[in-house]
Amino acid sequence: MCMELQVSFTSQGANVFGVLHLPEETPAPGLIMCHGFTGHKAEAHRLFVEAARDFSHHGLAVLRFDFRGSGDSEGDFADMTVSGEIADAAAALEFLTSRPEVDGDRLGVLGLSLGGCVAACLAGREAGVRGLVLWAAVAHLERLTERLAPEFGGGKVLDMQGWAVGRALLDDVSHIEPLREVARYAGPSLVVHGSQDDAVPPSDAADYRVALGGRCRLHYVEGADHVFSGLAWKREAIEASRAFLVEALGARRA
Repeated sequence: MCMELQVSFTSQGANVFGVLHLPEETPAPGLIMCHGFTGHKAEAHRLFVEAARDFSHHGLAVLRFDFRGSGDSEGDFADMTVSGEIADAAAALEFLTSRPEVDGDRLGVLGLSLGGCVAACLAGREAGVRGLVLWAAVAHLERLTERLAPEFGGGKVLDMQGWAVGRALLDDVSHIEPLREVARYAGPSLVVHGSQDDAVPPSDAADYRVALGGRCRLHYVEGADHVFSGLAWKREAIEASRAFLVEALGARRA
């Protein structure tokens, strides 16, 4: 029977909280899941919960966690940067590798939206990543700058529907190029994107496909929005990702 454990680890001195899903048979391949901007480890309509449980049932050890300043983790959202989230994801990968239930030679990363950008950068930097899944991933961070910069005015913090967004985020993204970063990743990858995503254009998925080269599969979920907000869309995204991860990481098939 699969197990779910409340876990914590540290990233840059702060406690990060998550849930570790363990399959029946261990040691198993490991996967971390990176949530989106203002998201959390459960994600919209429990997308990450359902995906993690599905993947665990099919032989993967899955860690979904809250970035610093999000969800239950320590830190202030006003200090959030993409570089900081990449550091958190690297710490999550290191924590997962340290677990005796996990085979550290078979590790994957999945990211949603801005978390997809984080996952892409991490895969390009960490030689140990053997499988990469991008869901509705942001490929062009300059759009974030174009959207938010005019709203800051002369202030250091922007009130975005109750989220304190710090100017440090804008300063940080000018130095990050996810397409260039992910091009250094040589392993297999899957890019999943809703064809009607109005938050991150489907063309970003095509850009990732080009950057990742011949070992990348591109899967459009027809009619789906940014976070696959329909039962059939959600099921399609999860099932396509599970089939890819089982193959790429050598997990036990149910």
